[in-house]
Amino acid sequence: MYQKPGRPSSGIMEAMDKIMVRKLMVSNIIGVDSWERSKRQPLSIDLTVHQPLNESGDTDLLVQTLSYGTLAKQVSEFSERTQYRSVEALAAGIANVCLDGCGAARVTVRVEKPRALLHAACAGVQITRSKGSDRLVAEREGDKMVPVSPTKSVSATPAGEDQIFINDLTLSTIIGVNPWEREERQRVVITLIIHLQFDPRLLSQDHVPKIHNYRTITRTVSQYVESTDYKTVEALATSIAKLMIQQCHVPKVTVRVEKPSAIVFAAAAGVEITRDKAYFETGQGAQAQAQAQIREVEKGAESSRVQTSSTLVPATISTEGQRLPHTVFLALGSNLGDRAKTIDDALKHVEASPVIDVVDTSFLYETAPMYVADQPNFLNACCKIQTSLEPQALLSFLKGIESTMGRDFNGQRNGPRPIDLDILCYDVLEMKTDALIIPHPRIKERDFVLRPLCDIAPDMEIPGQFRTAQQLLALLGHTSAQGGDVMHKVIRLRNGSLWRWGVRTYVMGILNMTPDSFSDGGSEQSRSVSAAVAHATAMVSAGADIVDVGGQSTRPNAEEVSEEEEMNRVVPVIKALRSALPDVPISIDTYRAKVATAAIEAGADLINDVSAGTLDPAMLSTVARSAVPVCLMHMRGTPKTMTGLTSYPDDDVLSAVGSALALRVEAAVTSGVRRWNIIVDPGIGFAKDAEQSFELLRGIPRLVATAKAPLLGFPSLVGASRKRFLASAFEDQRSHEDPKTRGWATAAACSAAISAGADMIRVHDVAEMKDVAVVADRCFRAKPKAPAA
Repeated sequence: MYQKPGRPSSGIMEAMDKIMVRKLMVSNIIGVDSWERSKRQPLSIDLTVHQPLNESGDTDLLVQTLSYGTLAKQVSEFSERTQYRSVEALAAGIANVCLDGCGAARVTVRVEKPRALLHAACAGVQITRSKGSDRLVAEREGDKMVPVSPTKSVSATPAGEDQIFINDLTLSTIIGVNPWEREERQRVVITLIIHLQFDPRLLSQDHVPKIHNYRTITRTVSQYVESTDYKTVEALATSIAKLMIQQCHVPKVTVRVEKPSAIVFAAAAGVEITRDKAYFETGQGAQAQAQAQIREVEKGAESSRVQTSSTLVPATISTEGQRLPHTVFLALGSNLGDRAKTIDDALKHVEASPVIDVVDTSFLYETAPMYVADQPNFLNACCKIQTSLEPQALLSFLKGIESTMGRDFNGQRNGPRPIDLDILCYDVLEMKTDALIIPHPRIKERDFVLRPLCDIAPDMEIPGQFRTAQQLLALLGHTSAQGGDVMHKVIRLRNGSLWRWGVRTYVMGILNMTPDSFSDGGSEQSRSVSAAVAHATAMVSAGADIVDVGGQSTRPNAEEVSEEEEMNRVVPVIKALRSALPDVPISIDTYRAKVATAAIEAGADLINDVSAGTLDPAMLSTVARSAVPVCLMHMRGTPKTMTGLTSYPDDDVLSAVGSALALRVEAAVTSGVRRWNIIVDPGIGFAKDAEQSFELLRGIPRLVATAKAPLLGFPSLVGASRKRFLASAFEDQRSHEDPKTRGWATAAACSAAISAGADMIRVHDVAEMKDVAVVADRCFRAKPKAPAA
C-alpha cells in the first residue's frame, strides 16, 4: 500500500483521530420522578467518534469521512423523540445511533443533566462503544419499550470505560491547618468520576440500580463531607474515595477536591486522585485506614451522641443479623374496634414468631381515610423487623395474622378493616409478582406511611425511588393530611381513650402520699386513702387529665424508704382511685419495677420514672411487659446525691440531657417498649442548678422539635411546679422560700414550657395551672382540626 513520505507506518496516529460534537443541546423526557416525566429537560451531549481521518485529510473530500452535521442531526432527532428513565439507557441508545445509523466504528457518548442536583453543576454518564459489541439496548417511544436485538459480539467493550460523573459539587466543611480554618467552614468543590462497566441487561430494561444513581451518591458524599474536619485536602479526597468504594460499592473512582479560597490570586487549588478496591485492601491503604481509626478515637466523645432515629444497616454486622439476615419495614393500620390495642396485638403475633425480631416501632398516628372517605379514621404505625423469612413466606405469615384477627379479604377494597399489615421495604430488594410488589407501590403517595417510617428510618433510601423516606415525605408538599384533616400523634391509655399530642397541653395533678415531699409532704391528702381520693377528685374537677401518685419522695437529699413501705403507701390509694374515678388516667411515680408492677395491677395507666430505668435494671422490661406508657426523666445519681452532680461537659446541659435521654430511649426500645408509649422529661431541678433549669426550659425545642434534636418527635413532660430554682429569679429569694408562695412563678414557668412545645405539665395547683395551659395553648399552639373520634 502506497504511503506518502513521512507518514507513520503504524496506525497509532490514526487511532488518536477523532470527530467531535461538543455541547449539543437537546431536550428529553428523562428521569424517575413524576415531574421529570411530565416536562422535557435540557441535556448536553458530547460525541466523540474514534475514526482515522487520514483519507479525508489527504483528499479534502467529505465523502471520505463521517459528517458531524449528519451525526448531530440524527442524535438530536433520536433524543427528541424518545423517553427514558435513566441517562445510561439514553447514552446507550445514542451510541447505537452513531454506530448503526451513522456508520461510526467506535464512539464515546457523554450525556450531562445540567442542574440535576441542587449543589452541583451537572451530573451524567459517559460510555464508549464499538461496532459489533454486544448491545442489549432498547428505545423508549413514549412509555413503550421497543427492544433492539443484540448483535453478535465481535469485539468486547473494554472493561471499566464507562463513567458516572458529578461535576462541581459544592459543600462546606472544616478543612485546613490554619487556626482560622479550624474555626469556620469553607467551600470545597468536589468532582466525582466513577469508573465502571454498565450491565447491558440493565440498559435494555432502562433500570437504574442504586450504585448508578447520582442522587444516592451525592447524598452519601455530602452527608459525610459536611461532618468531617480534615487538615489536608489529600486526606479528605482519600477518605471520599474510601467511602465510595466501601459504602457505595463502586469499583473505581476518581476524586477531585478543590479549595476556591486556598490562594488569593488563583481560582482554586486542590488535588485529584484515582483509587480502586484493591488500594484499600493492600498495604498501600493500610496507613490511611489506621489514621482514620485514630481520628475516630479522637472524635469519640462526639460520635458517642446517640441519634434515636434508626437507619438501615447491613444485616451481617452482628451474630443476630446472621441468624435473621433480612431487614424489613412493615406498615400497620386499623380503623375498627380498639385500634391501638389491635395494632399492638398484631405486633405481639409478629414477635411470637421464632424467626422474627421486632427491632423498632414508630410513633402512632391517627389519620383520616385516604381512598374511601366514608369510614372511621385510621391509626397507623410502622415497625422494623429482622427475619429469616423470604418475601413470599413473610407475606403469607402476615396474611395469617390478619385472618386470625378477623380481617375479611372479600370486603371493600381500601375499606374498613380491623388490621392491615403491609411489607414496605425488604432489604434493598425490588420485586414484582402478582401477589407482592416490593417496595410497596404506593409508598410515595401515602403520608400516613411515610411519616411513621421517618420516625425510625428517615435516611433510608427507598429502592427504586432514589429518595430517602424523609425526601419522599417532603415531596408530598406542604399540603395537609388526607381529606384536609391534620395527622396527629397519639398515645393510648388502658381505658381505650387516646391522647392527641400537639392539640392541647395535658395537666398532670400531683398526689404525694409521702410525709417528706418538698412542697406538700405530710399534708392532709397523704394521711388517709379517703383524703387522697377526695384531693384527687378535686384535682380532676379542676381540670387534671391524669393523677400522678407517688410514695417515695425524690426531693434533694430525701431518704429512701423500703419497697414494701412505698407499695403500702400507693397501692391502696390507686385501687380506691380506680374505683372512685374509673375513667380518669392514673400514673405511678416510682423508679422501682416491683412497685410499678403492683401499681399497674391495682389500676395505674402510666409509669413515671424519674430515673428513666437507671435505678432499677428491671424497670424497662417491666414497662414492655405491661404495655403501658412510660415517662422517662433525666436524672443523675439518686435524690440523695444529685445536687452534687450538676457539672456537664462544656457547660452544655442541653446536649448532655439530650444525649443521656436518647440512650435511655434506645434502651427502652431495645427492651421492647413501643416508641409510641414513650414520653420524655428533661428533669427540671434534678441534678441541675437554677440556671441549668432555666436553660432547659428555654431549650425544649432543641431536645424534641428541631431537625437535629436527639429526641425528635417525642412528647415531653415538664415538672417545674413550686421548685426551688424559681425562687432564684427574685432578688429577695427569702420571700419565696416557702414552695407554696411560688404559684405565680410556676404559672410563668408552665407558660414558658408550653410556648416551647411541652405536651404535659406536672403541677400541684391544678385549677390555676389549667387556666394557664388553656390560655397558653391559644397563644402558642395553632388551632388544628382534630380527627373526629
